[in-house]
Amino acid sequence: MKKSLLFLSLLTSATLLSKAQDTTKAGAPPPPPAAPASTPLTVFGSVDAYYKYDFSGLKTAAGSNIPTSFANEQNSVSLGMIDVGVKKKVGKASFLGELSFGPRGQSQSIPTAAGTYDETNNSFHIQNLYLSYDLTDKLNLTGGYMATFIGYEVISPAGNFNYSTSYLFTNGPFQNAGLKATYAFSDRVSLMAGIFNDKWNLYQSNKSVNTFGAQLMVVPVKNWTAYLNFISGHESGTEFDVTTNYQISTAFKLGLNGATFSAPSGTTGGFSGVALYPQLAVSPAVTLGLRGEYFKTKAGDYATVGPAPGKSVTGLTATLNFKSGPLTVIPEVRLDHNKDKVFLQSDHVTPTQSASQFLIAAVYAF
Repeated sequence: MKKSLLFLSLLTSATLLSKAQDTTKAGAPPPPPAAPASTPLTVFGSVDAYYKYDFSGLKTAAGSNIPTSFANEQNSVSLGMIDVGVKKKVGKASFLGELSFGPRGQSQSIPTAAGTYDETNNSFHIQNLYLSYDLTDKLNLTGGYMATFIGYEVISPAGNFNYSTSYLFTNGPFQNAGLKATYAFSDRVSLMAGIFNDKWNLYQSNKSVNTFGAQLMVVPVKNWTAYLNFISGHESGTEFDVTTNYQISTAFKLGLNGATFSAPSGTTGGFSGVALYPQLAVSPAVTLGLRGEYFKTKAGDYATVGPAPGKSVTGLTATLNFKSGPLTVIPEVRLDHNKDKVFLQSDHVTPTQSASQFLIAAVYAF
């Protein structure tokens, strides 16, 4: 009898449970969709300052003796910039915005009629402002105002080993405004192609969106990455660029940048050059690096920053990086030389074959 009652109780419980499950499936609302994966809002940036002494004594009012971007003030404790950026990703959509304040940011702002940049014209500069969307796991679409994909060096001193910049960096684009698509064939090969405004470093096009750019990224072996870059436009000119870096060992890294640029339609000239970047970590806190650069201008009327049209310059920069947490102290000695007299002596008039400078900078990255 007890066994019969136990069996009947189990049968009744199973029947009621089955009906309850059927009721839940038929009458209850479906569960809400999962929220898109979200990353926290990330704030990043850097602050920098420097002291530079040019051994010719050439003052800024007469122009820098080594005419590359930034760090041009002579015998002065000078400001670099404060750079602040924010970025966030929710699901497949993301954005990045980055502003710089100070002389280093202002010197790439609005070009004057003479082709130079007016540093008094504003107090800030937009480094990046773009939106991005992952169409698939492999295909990404990005549009807005973006740091250029051309070259080895970047605007933020936190992204460079040397504090002074190369002639290749100064004469290439800083930013490109446009729309680009990037397809990752694998984690070792990707291809980017895009259309950009007719002028470099401007938020708006003067005439139209008529510049085409592309980048092929390959990883031939572990720790070696290479970028083959191309950009061409009727108003901006054409540049071929290769950038590569190879972490040969835990202590030794080798980088290289080579480029050639042809002036836009209606003008003649341009430049070509190559820079080599060996770096050796002598301890976790101290790294020694060199930059050897050869830069030559092409004959013509296009305004290139550096030696006169048809002339060339060879530069050697020795740099130390002393790191303590987020702070990097950067002492640096730079020697530029050429068989042609492309520099000026301290009288600001007499030409000479060589120029040299010493600087020490402090960069705090966050």
